[in-house]
Amino acid sequence: MGIAAFAKDGRVVLGDRPGAVAVAAVAGFLLLDLVAKLAGTTVFFLGAKLLGGSLTVGSLLSMVVDGLLVGLAVGLAGIGLSMTYSILDFANFAHGDTVTAGAFLGWVAAYIAAGLGTGAPVAELFMLNSGRQLSTVTTFLPVLLGLVVAGVGSVGVVLLVDRLTYRPMRDADNISLLIASIGVALALRYLIAFLFGTQTSGVASGGLRVTVLSTVSVTDNEITLLVVSLLLMLGVHLLLQRTKLGKAMRAMADNEDLARVTGIPTERVIRLTWILGGSLAGIGGYLLVLESGTISFNFGWILLLLIFAAVIVGGIGSIYGAMAGGILIGLVDSLALIWLPSGLTRASAFLVLIVVLLLRPSGIFGGVSTA
Repeated sequence: MGIAAFAKDGRVVLGDRPGAVAVAAVAGFLLLDLVAKLAGTTVFFLGAKLLGGSLTVGSLLSMVVDGLLVGLAVGLAGIGLSMTYSILDFANFAHGDTVTAGAFLGWVAAYIAAGLGTGAPVAELFMLNSGRQLSTVTTFLPVLLGLVVAGVGSVGVVLLVDRLTYRPMRDADNISLLIASIGVALALRYLIAFLFGTQTSGVASGGLRVTVLSTVSVTDNEITLLVVSLLLMLGVHLLLQRTKLGKAMRAMADNEDLARVTGIPTERVIRLTWILGGSLAGIGGYLLVLESGTISFNFGWILLLLIFAAVIVGGIGSIYGAMAGGILIGLVDSLALIWLPSGLTRASAFLVLIVVLLLRPSGIFGGVSTA
């Protein structure tokens, strides 16, 4: 192949994929700007700042760690949403409020356990109003109990919702199920608001800070989020690949009718899907509150936008896509602080979502074909 042929092929590629070229150009500019900021250099053009500025390596690493932690929790919660879509074939808009319900159940249990013997009124502990801040190091057993209750409690919530709402509609079209899930989301959200109020409560604070790489420090609560999230993701992988249940779930996601004909108990698989997805949602919400320190009645609804973005970017219906998409969205949301005000960083995550859909509509992992 000569130089002329290479140039001709190059023009064909550029002409066929102008979107990819534009994305590459923007990514290249942002990378150049990041390098200039780290070097403390500013470049001006016609008297206006073109790129550069000031950013320390420590600040950059802290943003990466924060993005990774949030991304792991978002990916963990996104697994349940992706499983629901791949097996039940509808987008569950109540998933964010399931995250909230699990988090509240877990933190109420942790607060009551930590407050036993302190003389604090149980009603005050139930409303998360005692003012006490829990951490993994200082209140390990209550935090561990709360983690278990968050998972088990959210399972109870999703099974009850499935029995009362989704199971009678099992043969309905996916639009009807989607609308029903919106109703469930509203019911859960305002039931939580009725029980616990609409205020934001501070419930957790790091009890121990560990310095990593001499410039980055993480708290014991953040380490807990990291370890638990990775272990649960590994457990989901082993479940899908090494067990009969995992194979049955993958068969259901691929072709429900064929799975039913071959003798797979589809209703049992659906129930186990709710159990697994619900527990991960509740634990993910609990861990996010452990890391951020605050909880409110609508935090899961707000988080749902990021969860949907992560699932779609990774490939809706793909469990591994939800994991990878969550980490990617978390990193983008955190690193966007370099260029955007804090109130606009969420927009960057959705910009990445749009770009991925334009360049690869099936998502990074290509949907249900990857489990």
